[in-house]
Amino acid sequence: MTTTLARPLNWENETEERGLTIHEIVKAASEIIAPLGPISQFAARSPWASLEGQSFEQMVRRFKDRCDIELLPNDSVLQSAWNHGEMDVEFLEEGLQLWLEQHDFELSHTDAVQFCRTALTQGPPSSELTALPEVKSLAKRLSDFNFHLHTRKTVKPLSQCFEQKEGDGKFRDLNRHMIKWCKLFLDESQAVWSMPNREQGFYQAWKRMACLDPALSLEARKQIKHLPNEADIALVEALSQLGISDSETQEYLEAHLLALPGWAGMMLWRTQQQIKDSSLLTDYLAIRISMELILLKPHFPLSKQGREEQVRLEPLIAAWIHWGNVPIDKWHQLSDVEQKARLNLARQFDKIVRNRLWLEAWEKTYEKQLMEQILSKQELVSEPNKPSLAQFVFCIDVRSEPFRRKLEQTEGVETFGAAGFYGLPIETCKLEQKHSHPSLPVMSKPQFKVMEYLPESQYKPFHERIEAVHSLKGTFKSMKHNLLASLLLPEVSGPWLSMQTLARTFIPRSTGRTFKKLLDTWVMKPDVRLTLDRMEQSKSELPIGFSEEEKVQYVEQALITMGLTDHFAPLVVICGHGSRSINNPYAASLDCGACGGTSSAFNARVLAELCNFPHVRQSLKARGILIPEETIFAAAEHITTLDELHWEYLPKLSAKAEEAFTCIQAVLPQVSEQASAERISKLPNLKFNRKNPKEEAERHSEDWSEIRPEWGLAGNAAFVIGERSLTEECNLEGRVFLHNYNWIKDKNGSLLASIIAGPATVSQWINLQYYASAVAPHYYGSGNKATQTVTAGIGVMQGNASDLLSGLPWQSVMQSDETIYHAPIRLLVVIQAPTEYVERLLKHDRTFQQKVDNGWLRLASIDPEGNWKSWS
Repeated sequence: MTTTLARPLNWENETEERGLTIHEIVKAASEIIAPLGPISQFAARSPWASLEGQSFEQMVRRFKDRCDIELLPNDSVLQSAWNHGEMDVEFLEEGLQLWLEQHDFELSHTDAVQFCRTALTQGPPSSELTALPEVKSLAKRLSDFNFHLHTRKTVKPLSQCFEQKEGDGKFRDLNRHMIKWCKLFLDESQAVWSMPNREQGFYQAWKRMACLDPALSLEARKQIKHLPNEADIALVEALSQLGISDSETQEYLEAHLLALPGWAGMMLWRTQQQIKDSSLLTDYLAIRISMELILLKPHFPLSKQGREEQVRLEPLIAAWIHWGNVPIDKWHQLSDVEQKARLNLARQFDKIVRNRLWLEAWEKTYEKQLMEQILSKQELVSEPNKPSLAQFVFCIDVRSEPFRRKLEQTEGVETFGAAGFYGLPIETCKLEQKHSHPSLPVMSKPQFKVMEYLPESQYKPFHERIEAVHSLKGTFKSMKHNLLASLLLPEVSGPWLSMQTLARTFIPRSTGRTFKKLLDTWVMKPDVRLTLDRMEQSKSELPIGFSEEEKVQYVEQALITMGLTDHFAPLVVICGHGSRSINNPYAASLDCGACGGTSSAFNARVLAELCNFPHVRQSLKARGILIPEETIFAAAEHITTLDELHWEYLPKLSAKAEEAFTCIQAVLPQVSEQASAERISKLPNLKFNRKNPKEEAERHSEDWSEIRPEWGLAGNAAFVIGERSLTEECNLEGRVFLHNYNWIKDKNGSLLASIIAGPATVSQWINLQYYASAVAPHYYGSGNKATQTVTAGIGVMQGNASDLLSGLPWQSVMQSDETIYHAPIRLLVVIQAPTEYVERLLKHDRTFQQKVDNGWLRLASIDPEGNWKSWS
């Protein structure tokens, strides 16, 4: 049965008079939140990806009204950036003048500029000034004198309004109940007893269990028992009984989704994974609003929410006294028009506008500094020669930039940048793992599966050794959950676990190496093979392996994307990257964002093996890409916490490739040490061993108590699309995504368009997730890492009953409790191409143009003559 609201929602641009089903309204409301996957597959997402049709400032105001969340850098962060010379006052003045040109306040330009400049550079009026009797008296007189300045009041949950008015904890009770049921329903590994009837859906499972919940009153349980059997019907009836009109329905649902955006986001993510879960978010809202109705019923009738509220004039008057040098007695000398103009200016030039202007000055200053650095180094760049040693292809990840810079100091070494999944839309399944993992950006779906396998003669003994390890772990877990065995377990395991804890605490580096060596010695994993050739399987499953044509297609696409189609070196190394840390729920957040929160080493190996196939090379030759016979492709993994390259796939080398490999092996230890020295010095750690940064890097990766094993992508600020020669002489401080691009080889602009649609979008999501985690750490971040609790095997909470936290820990963006590390500025995309290429891109890619126009990212370009142009 489909439930339809009688009247249409009052959406903007809605012209067609039609009813909407509750499922359609839920889907529209869900754009206010972002899907949240399990933390084990942590992948960066913009919290506002569905809201880019409105401007960045509109989004900021929307969340301030709805949730009282500040989504611009606060005053202390902006002041710190100013103190460190990261803002040019000229850009602040430029932004102010532009803002004033866009508004007409019927006020002299001199008075307006003076007021706004002072407001930007001085602190706000004190509360004592606002509370002065003279100010209150003047505000009352002006209010009576028809100076009403109305603003729209956002619809909020009735339980929240009731709690604020009556001091009753109805809204908190509602959240507490929802957290409890969401944990039970979504649990993947932690609960000893699973929630019954989960296969019937969230609403059905909850309805059967909640009527037995002793935390609810007998009357509440009776009401739950008599709720409709269908979630959509229950949701519509609850909205009707709460008095929510059709025109308010979407906004009301949005308010409830924003109350717990993490748990709601997980429900939304689940709806996108399988058809059977497609109505899960409707179930969630049906439960939540039905519970709200039950909690509020004893207090009916409720006072109706107003749609508008009058602006308080006291703060506006105080602002002019404080910033505009207009004392109380002077107000009486002003005409009605002047008084209203001043109030209007003070109202519109609010904290959001002021902080936005500061943020834009910060962003423009960074752009200027980057421009000056790049353009000043161009004279130092020599004409590229044919590589004599090796070519390395790295992920565009900002952590690759310092390592690439050190590696390029070796004569004859050239590096390239491309998204770490290397254009392979694959789902990976490693040997002896029960679950496969999509190894591509989360915006896309895998089209092929690639698995590790062994010949039967090698597999059986290896499988037995792995089973022994799993059996030991399984026995330990079973004993923990068994009543009688759990009483004996501490006596048996206590001494061993105590010794392990002490060792990992006091000598983490040595302990980690010892355990790893013991495990590797026992497991003795042989060299695995990959299912690269197409295999027969069920039509309902992903194809395993590639057809011959698909192999050629994806290799050609990858080589073109990374800009490596000629002048091949004897050794070409495709580098994935991953991180190593202990006791870290956020381990996946430090892996490859382009591979959905896993290491991209698997993708690197797949591509390298495909590139070595003779028939692939023969087909590429017919398409104009000639790979010399002496050129061998290998694969490696860049371990970001150790600044090391680990070889993942090293086939038989040609004589010249062997020579190149020997040379590379000789310089890698020095490269690793130099990269570690640069990276580790930025970590706030009193134990930093300046004499041996490599040992300190190893300690960080093996210390179970280390809350900041590395900075990850903190500091990311720009995405440069162009030749490596553009930036190779620049120290970009690990803040820039670097993607190779040669506009000369991209006549129709299709390659640039694909880079913008794929890697640039992933980088923007990463940037906005770090931004959100820095400016709103307890709403879009995940708070203090030391007080987090892993829950239901899917995510983290603060304590034992909070929202499911979606972003990065406080320690991932903060240098200390007082000092921020990640600069919360929006991503700057720099394109090395003629102006007409960028114009064509903006014309054809409306989504990207919308991001630029609405302030979700910044855009600049460098033409062939070296001229820099800002497009935003």
